[in-house]
Amino acid sequence: MDEEGPGNEVATVLIPTMDNPNQLEVVLRRLLEDQDGSYTVLVVDSSKDQRTRDLCDGLGVDHLEDRSLCRADACNNGLSRVRTEFTLFTDDDVVPPRGWVRNLIRWFDDEEVAGVGGPNFAPDDDPWLSKCTDVAFCAKVMTAGTRYGARPTGRLIGVRHNPGVNVAYRTSVLTEVGGFDEGAIGAEDVLLDSKITRSGHRLFLDPSNIMPHRRRPLLRPMMRQIRNYGYVRRLAIDRDPSLRSPMHLPVEAFPVLAIIGLVSMAYGAAMGGADLDLWFKLGGDWTPERALFHGSLGLASLYLLICVVGSALGTSPHRSASTVLASCVSIPAAHLAYGWGMLRAEVGLLRGTVSITAIDDKER
Repeated sequence: MDEEGPGNEVATVLIPTMDNPNQLEVVLRRLLEDQDGSYTVLVVDSSKDQRTRDLCDGLGVDHLEDRSLCRADACNNGLSRVRTEFTLFTDDDVVPPRGWVRNLIRWFDDEEVAGVGGPNFAPDDDPWLSKCTDVAFCAKVMTAGTRYGARPTGRLIGVRHNPGVNVAYRTSVLTEVGGFDEGAIGAEDVLLDSKITRSGHRLFLDPSNIMPHRRRPLLRPMMRQIRNYGYVRRLAIDRDPSLRSPMHLPVEAFPVLAIIGLVSMAYGAAMGGADLDLWFKLGGDWTPERALFHGSLGLASLYLLICVVGSALGTSPHRSASTVLASCVSIPAAHLAYGWGMLRAEVGLLRGTVSITAIDDKER
């Protein structure tokens, strides 16, 4: 790629990718169809074969071969080639809408705006299982500290973080803070935004600028992804303690609490405490065994009710009777995976055994 600055282009769309040329082609064709001369596209390619390079060459898209071990370093390598005033980031599994670039960079007319992003939801053509994942991601009781599907009321809302799938920055601000944390194996966008806000700059959300983003289907692919989110979030907190949310502790403890609850219920039932008549009345002989069984059953039922209500009150456009009811499975699975990821990171930090290959499901 030519390292000289582009002609009249004011923005660069930077897309890190790895071994995903089929979905990347959708992204590139969408961006090229919408191109009006104001932006260029740069693909940072960590693939193990030539398919992505061939795709970019065929479409006339700038291509940068990358051999870094994490998304943060791949993005930094791409940033070293950016010569435009604004830099946008997205992923290789989105469906960019018409006007996506223009609708983000218009906000930079306000000098106060250092970065601006938008919500992301599953596209309409995603399968039902992926839409269930989207409903879970956008529920009110999902993983702590995330902003999937956040869509507050207003025209431009001040925020502390925008997910890296749908975001634009002033390139000068990215340069000022040193770009992404070198070697960050995840939550790199969270750490970047934390540096930007701590430097006195402001970030904003445009609730109307939605990016359709493909979700992984239930259950195993989603749980692997969410486990990694929990893992890298705990590592990000270790780098920047200000990123810890009050909700992180109960989510991290969720796998342990779930095991305790299941063991208590099983023990109570085995010892004769499974008298369902007591579920509907307060009288009777409440032995410790019955208290363990009915108490655990009651808390589990309350938790599942919260999951369903949280999904119903969420922001996903794919809420329906079936996808909301599926949250009885998807949200507990996500909480288990996220908490397990945080616990793994906790142990790794204590033992000094944190590694990149331990968490990256794309195997960089």
